[in-house]
Amino acid sequence: MKFPIVDCHHHFWRLGQGNYPWLEAPDPAPHRYGPVQPLLQDYLPADYDRDTAAFEVVASVHVEAEWNPDDPVTETRWLHDVAEATGRPSAIVGQAWFARDDIEAVLAGHAAFPLVRAVRQKPAAAPNPDAMRPGMSVIPVMPGSMSDPEWRRGYGQLAKYGLHYELQTRYWHLGEAADLARDFPDIPMIVNHAGVPEDRHETGLADWRASLEAVAAQPNVSIKISGIGEAGYGWSAARQRGVVRDVIRIFGVDRCMFASNYPVDRLTGSFDTIFNGFLEVTKDLSDLDRRKLFHDNAVRTYRL
Repeated sequence: MKFPIVDCHHHFWRLGQGNYPWLEAPDPAPHRYGPVQPLLQDYLPADYDRDTAAFEVVASVHVEAEWNPDDPVTETRWLHDVAEATGRPSAIVGQAWFARDDIEAVLAGHAAFPLVRAVRQKPAAAPNPDAMRPGMSVIPVMPGSMSDPEWRRGYGQLAKYGLHYELQTRYWHLGEAADLARDFPDIPMIVNHAGVPEDRHETGLADWRASLEAVAAQPNVSIKISGIGEAGYGWSAARQRGVVRDVIRIFGVDRCMFASNYPVDRLTGSFDTIFNGFLEVTKDLSDLDRRKLFHDNAVRTYRL
């Protein structure tokens, strides 16, 4: 059985104008999945509709695509023009940099557009878990991290504009995220990409699960099951089953949402492969719970 889908994490881009430094650099750095060369072409609603044609995608949420950070509100303005012309996206997550002096103006700029629901910033992070303990905060405080007082000052402005926070960080910073969520209980937080469980060795997965449990203890935190592909492996239900079911077990079905991360996750599998995989690994759940994962929770979270 298939369910109506709200894809709550995807991207569009039109290249050639220098708006996406990570894609338009002379020699783009690789993604964690591998080389980005297959992504170096425009990706617009017609492309997305073609990729998702086998499923009933009734709504979609565009997450900022690392537009030039000098002018993040311009991406939101462009996306509203795209939505008016094509019907996609249904909601938008803008880009914001909480430690910058212009943060309030940026948040006000995003909030002035009717499709904006949230903002994302990837906070400063340690390059590996060696400097971290699962479930604990960063020591010492890094500028631009979730423990940085200036960063937190900007973060605290989200409630004023009715926006939630989309967090993308490696799992070893989820303890720090738990502290942030606890200290700002009126700001909903959505963990992107299942906390990025890159290390699939048992010790890495154990640390990832412990970190998820720390942040899941905060009731204002939800999570997207997306972006869980692995470098060197095609996306398969067999490889992803454990990760998907661990996330659902730790957060509970009411705080989880499936999403594609398209077109980035095209580097690991087709949309059909990913969403058929989600169907496969949840086939023992009730239809009510599966509908929550594929549709209802995202409708509630993004006010669709």
